Amino acid sequence: MGHREQLLAAARRLLEEKGYAHITARDLVAASGTNLHSIGYHFGSKAGLLNAAIGEVFEEWTDKLAQIAMADPAATPVERGRRAWTAMLDSLPTTRDLLLSYVEALAQAERTVSLREQFAEQYRRCRGKVAALVAESLGDGTDPADPRCQAVASFVIAVCDGLSVQWLLDPDGAPSSADLTEGLAAMWSASFPS
Repeated sequence: MGHREQLLAAARRLLEEKGYAHITARDLVAASGTNLHSIGYHFGSKAGLLNAAIGEVFEEWTDKLAQIAMADPAATPVERGRRAWTAMLDSLPTTRDLLLSYVEALAQAERTVSLREQFAEQYRRCRGKVAALVAESLGDGTDPADPRCQAVASFVIAVCDGLSVQWLLDPDGAPSSADLTEGLAAMWSASFPS
């Protein structure tokens, strides 16, 4: 494992242990066994490293939920959405610390142009992945670039983000996946009428 990978692994551990706002460059160097120069060389800054680590987690979580959603080829689009939301809700207790770090980083994005651009690019990639899954779920040759697929993808991501924040604040009061299924069914019917 090279310095870049060592730094990313250390950043992920520290995001869980200390939170985004409390990690220093020296923490990253100590946890990775690298040096301060390596952070600048590979990521430009401490924030660049932390943002890259958060981006990796974001991408992995998206891919994991996509695999779960698409596991049953016979599932309806609504059932796929329900499965993804159930998996997301079930994973929240084990990903709570990383989710908190993500929210802390989002709060910094307004004042850090590079962070805002990085998060915007992550959301663009995520929307593209989800739109492709929506098109695949339709099974009728609809292109993922179809505005309806993009709208459904944006809706699904907004629900996941919103549900995650609600869960952070009130785990017992946050909606369940069953609560969301009805909303997904109504949205799907309106987006893709028979």
